[in-house]
Amino acid sequence: MTVFLVGAGPGDPDLITVKGARLLGEADVVVHDRLVNPQLLELASDTCELISAAKEPRKPTLTQDQINDLLVQRGLAGEHVVRLKGGDPCVFARGGEEAYALQEAGVPFEIVPGISSAIAAPAYAGIPVTMRHDALAVTIVTGHEDPSSGRTVDWEGVAAVGGTIVVLMGAARAAGISQRLRTAGMADNTPAAVVNWGTYTRQTVWRGPLVELGAETVPSPSVLVIGAVAGIDVSWFLPTEDDQP
Repeated sequence: MTVFLVGAGPGDPDLITVKGARLLGEADVVVHDRLVNPQLLELASDTCELISAAKEPRKPTLTQDQINDLLVQRGLAGEHVVRLKGGDPCVFARGGEEAYALQEAGVPFEIVPGISSAIAAPAYAGIPVTMRHDALAVTIVTGHEDPSSGRTVDWEGVAAVGGTIVVLMGAARAAGISQRLRTAGMADNTPAAVVNWGTYTRQTVWRGPLVELGAETVPSPSVLVIGAVAGIDVSWFLPTEDDQP
């Protein structure tokens, strides 16, 4: 059988792809992340085994190596496996690492793209990440640097690119990110936005100048948007706070 690395989308359960929804209904086992909307797990059959691979701060969890081993073992056992990952499996979701582990073990796999929160959360907040005259580029960057990699984000380089900057997993480091970008030359009054629980009905949005980004605690999970488009407001989505992810 095949292991499917499926993007669950950013939160709104209606945003999963048709293929992703079909695969969930056919799965023998679903290995899912913490931020996957629980409503999507209801698409699995009654006989499907659900395994949480949540990575939660300060709580027991599976390591990435353990997740890789689990997918390999279940794939080699001939099961129909769905690895359900928030957003897109290859946008800061370690889908590439899991695919590599499966490839090395000789386990057939497919990558099923999903809608990334980097695009969807701003859209649900009324922020288009590109505009024909205001933002000709989008830089998606992690706000959660892995010390073990020996590499860090070149915030000065990011600032120099121009256009829109979208930061994922940057809530806890928002103030530092703001400082680095301003030190690199971005103006204090550069528009910025924070989209918390983007695309969920409990979504909230903060807007303000870059200098104020992170001045108060930024809740997690949030997407940070920095650049001219963060000053655009074509709001259409009405949060109702009736779901609890």
